[in-house]
Amino acid sequence: MNIKVTSGHLKNARVKAVISFLFKEDRKFSPEIEDLDRILDGSLSQLKREQKFDGTDGKLLIVPTFGKGKMDYVILIGAGSKRKADLDKVRRLGNLSIKTAKNLKIDKFLLNAESLSVIKEGEDSIAQALVEGVILGSYRFDKYLSKKDNYKIKELQIRVKRRFKIMAEQSVKTGRILAESQNFTRDIVNEPGNVITPEKLAEIAENLAKEYGFEIKIYDEEEIEKMGMNAYLAVAKGSANPPRFIHIIYRPEKPRKKIALIGKGLTFDSGGLNIKPGDYMRWMKADKSGACAVLGIFRALGELKPDVEVHGIIAAAENMPDGKSYRPDDIIKAKNGVTIEIGNTDAEGRLTLADALSYASELKPDAIIDMATLTGACVVALGEYTAGVMGNDERLIDQIIEISKKTGEWMWPLPFNDMLREHIKAPHADVYNIGTTRYGGAITAGLFLEKFVDKKIPWVHIDIAGPAHNTKGWYYNPKGATGFPVRTITTFLLNQG
Repeated sequence: MNIKVTSGHLKNARVKAVISFLFKEDRKFSPEIEDLDRILDGSLSQLKREQKFDGTDGKLLIVPTFGKGKMDYVILIGAGSKRKADLDKVRRLGNLSIKTAKNLKIDKFLLNAESLSVIKEGEDSIAQALVEGVILGSYRFDKYLSKKDNYKIKELQIRVKRRFKIMAEQSVKTGRILAESQNFTRDIVNEPGNVITPEKLAEIAENLAKEYGFEIKIYDEEEIEKMGMNAYLAVAKGSANPPRFIHIIYRPEKPRKKIALIGKGLTFDSGGLNIKPGDYMRWMKADKSGACAVLGIFRALGELKPDVEVHGIIAAAENMPDGKSYRPDDIIKAKNGVTIEIGNTDAEGRLTLADALSYASELKPDAIIDMATLTGACVVALGEYTAGVMGNDERLIDQIIEISKKTGEWMWPLPFNDMLREHIKAPHADVYNIGTTRYGGAITAGLFLEKFVDKKIPWVHIDIAGPAHNTKGWYYNPKGATGFPVRTITTFLLNQG
């Protein structure tokens, strides 16, 4: 898809459709839309009255030009109330625009970012959000379908005021990279467990490293054992597919900071000997979402090249029931020497993360961020669309949540407390891998992870169990993997450099 930023008059746009946006508070057309209305002999005004188009959120006014203009259609989309307008509303409008264009078989269209300029972040940010909404909303995972949807966008034009054009060109480039990297993540998550094994995930990481010149180290099960990663290895032993520990590094010439990213990489989770019921085992291909997000972030880093050193760490494994599987009541020593008593083999992700966090701590980064589809309890607490954020550094937590408000990847803080720490104490080891209470399960999981992080290192844990994958779709997230939180964490890294 060719994406261009333009500042020309709408009436001169050489596209199949001009798409502009109208807020409920807008009583009149803008001068540019009025010009188009005159060219169309008042058709826009007439249809606006007849169809009672008033800027209601998502309402459409589609006007064919019948050869009177340089385009085939002028389309107005309701943007709702100005008071509720933000960048994520812009993404949703971008998504609605691509859906409308697709229904009309339009492959070359213009989006009028200037009509949304009431949003305080500026037209360059608005242009970026529109592009993100279009690319994320046009995503399809149809690799295995015999009959594919062949709709493609040939050209997308984004119109801004002339004074914003140079800034908008860079913002649009960034938005494209972020959205395409998120779609890259979606593709890997959507692949089933018979395709993406730990070895295949390592291969994808190696291909990324080769493409962008990253450093990479892949460790097999013998090397994992030598490094003392017994918690991770215990989970992996029940599968015929061997584990792979992935360490991928983006290292600029003069890094200002060093950040470690960890993604939970369970390529499939059956629950192990505490096997899941069938309904709960469905979609467990998505238990690798955190790892896939790390790989998507690295794709974006390779394109955007910020001045921050980033280490991506993935303990890839499959949790399966077998004669070699670990058992309830087993006691395992993790890489940092902490002993773990197993309460449930379906609480396996935190075991793989325990050794990954210990490994990351030894790198002495300025911060560690892990992202994991860790607990159903987080979904119960916050719903399917919001991630829970925990950690040992309030400033880092606040930074990430503030960015998430602009990216539309919703997050909410969950508090650690000493009373819940009591519920992960084990009678025969240092810590249980599950809480002894059914309440606060997302937090007790976070408190478990805390045991494996160097206390001197700022650390944030993002439980993405709710928003990483969905079975219905919402806004610009189609059914399946969402790619959460690629844009938030990449934006965070861009701000560090």
